[in-house]
Amino acid sequence: MNFDDGQDEFDTDVGGTGQTRTRLPGAITVTDVYGGARRPMRNSRSLVTAAGVVVLLIAAIAFANRGNSSDTAPDTAQQARAAAPTAATGVQPVTGKNGEIPKGYAHNEQGAQSAASNFAVALGSAEMFQRENRHRIVDAIYTPQAAASLKAPQDDAYSAEFLAKLGLDADGSALEGSTFVSRTIPVGTKVDAFTRSKATVSVWCTGLVGMAGEGSKDPVRTTWKTWTFQLQWTSGDWKVADDSEKDGPTPVPGDLTASGSEEISKAVQEFGGFTYAR
Repeated sequence: MNFDDGQDEFDTDVGGTGQTRTRLPGAITVTDVYGGARRPMRNSRSLVTAAGVVVLLIAAIAFANRGNSSDTAPDTAQQARAAAPTAATGVQPVTGKNGEIPKGYAHNEQGAQSAASNFAVALGSAEMFQRENRHRIVDAIYTPQAAASLKAPQDDAYSAEFLAKLGLDADGSALEGSTFVSRTIPVGTKVDAFTRSKATVSVWCTGLVGMAGEGSKDPVRTTWKTWTFQLQWTSGDWKVADDSEKDGPTPVPGDLTASGSEEISKAVQEFGGFTYAR
């Protein structure tokens, strides 16, 4: 693409700068690549200066290589442990899904943390407020013994009276024109105890809960809590044997202006959740 103001063509070759080069008035044209005035020959002082720079550069490289020798190299295992709280390890988190809930976690600490994170997401979802979906989630993530003992007490806890206080009908569905929001977002995990058969993993979470809609008496708000899972390696996967939760740690709330119910409802419908992995 040529320009009338004397600009060269864009460099479209792979690895090009992608910038436009502009010739100044009187500059040598493309046909003058081998023509035009010769450059003045470098004097001896310039050559001495250049040689000195090269010597200093070689000395600096040699010093740096000596500093990275095996005698002074850092312990890579120690570095990996130091990065563990925030860095991904690259191990595949799960190998399949049980419905919408990931399954097939690695049989190590990383797999236990991935499992606990995804279990927190499932247990903090809006589907837990509907009986059929709740039973499906419980069966998917708890041990058979724990699931059998949990369903009846949970059904009592999610009573019609409790759901009505949240603006939901007896089936756990939001009224027409409203959107019920319940999401859990893991912020971090830590392993409190680990063996090949059992693990205790705590998940620090933030969350969204409330009703988005005109005239809602329970607007969507953020929550902070720590969810601790007692995990067991059962039938080739991590399952929850028991769990507990507590509030916090809770940071200072920001000064951002709260969005309207319509914007919140749209965001919940448009933005999907994640599969969490350590």
